[in-house]
Amino acid sequence: MSKKVLIVTGDAVEALEVFYPYYRCLEEGYETVIAAPSVKTLHTVCHDFEAHSETYTEKPAYQLPAHVAFSDINPEAFDALIIPGGRAPEHIRLNEHLKPIVAHFFETNKPVAAICHGSQVLTIVREHLAGREITAYQACRPDVEACGAIYQTETLHVDGNLVSGHAWPDLPGFMREFLHLLK
Repeated sequence: MSKKVLIVTGDAVEALEVFYPYYRCLEEGYETVIAAPSVKTLHTVCHDFEAHSETYTEKPAYQLPAHVAFSDINPEAFDALIIPGGRAPEHIRLNEHLKPIVAHFFETNKPVAAICHGSQVLTIVREHLAGREITAYQACRPDVEACGAIYQTETLHVDGNLVSGHAWPDLPGFMREFLHLLK
């Protein structure tokens, strides 16, 4: 039986951080479902690092359909969870249906992968993060540490069932480690 992967996201998700994992999981033969606050066409963004800017820049990117709403997700039906970054995490973490979904993957020790600002979603399950080691985009360090987690400065880190990455340039290693856990 094929494994089933859940990707949770919303508008302003970083395009590479959602499309790369989505297509990589499909390539592996996994049923991969994109969930968002509602079933709609999501508008992704391109975050880039440019010499003139102290932070990343943002441009509009591709559209992406959300297959299902958070309220209709049964997390028990999934084998693993991916949380892409961008600006989506700061908004989707406010959705009342997301916390029990994310908590399920920690409670059952299923693989969880969070990249870049995806760590902001992890803050809603802070009870599962105390003492855990996590990397994320550097601006998310205060959020990670406020949850009692230990921020890692390397751009890719694995702590048990949790794979975390700094940003989209780390996607090859991020997905390699996630797929290793899933297999």
